[in-house]
Amino acid sequence: MSKTTRATQALAKAGVAFSVHTYDYDPNAERVGLQAAEALGEDPSRVLKTLMAEVDGKPVCCVVPSDREVSMKKLAAAFGGKSAAMMRPADAERLTGYHVGGISPFGQKKPVPTAIEEAALSETQVYINGGQRGLQVRLAPADARDVLKAAAAPLIA
Repeated sequence: MSKTTRATQALAKAGVAFSVHTYDYDPNAERVGLQAAEALGEDPSRVLKTLMAEVDGKPVCCVVPSDREVSMKKLAAAFGGKSAAMMRPADAERLTGYHVGGISPFGQKKPVPTAIEEAALSETQVYINGGQRGLQVRLAPADARDVLKAAAAPLIA
């Protein structure tokens, strides 16, 4: 597995301190984020999942703890919209340039507005997908927010 991806390159270019962690990705896992947390031996609240959605028909990215579900109402509100829906996997892959299970908010082909769950900012370090299945980057959540120019908002149900 390559530990250099568009995501790790984007973080390095931004001068952010991060470390790279690999694990055995299970494509049959019921919930990929929880499987990553278990494989890394981390609390699921510190392993964040990257979800691609649409708010009022426009693409957005949200980053939330892997053990929680996104509230579509809160997601729409975070972007000043009326309604939100999850993006179809094929559309998410085409837009980001990453495969489902390996979608990172960093280094996407076409950057979109991003929001991060505000509760995640209270952690000292979080894990976020590094742009490849089985690859996570560990960094300070405030650094992730800053690099992504993300809004911090309540997103979880």
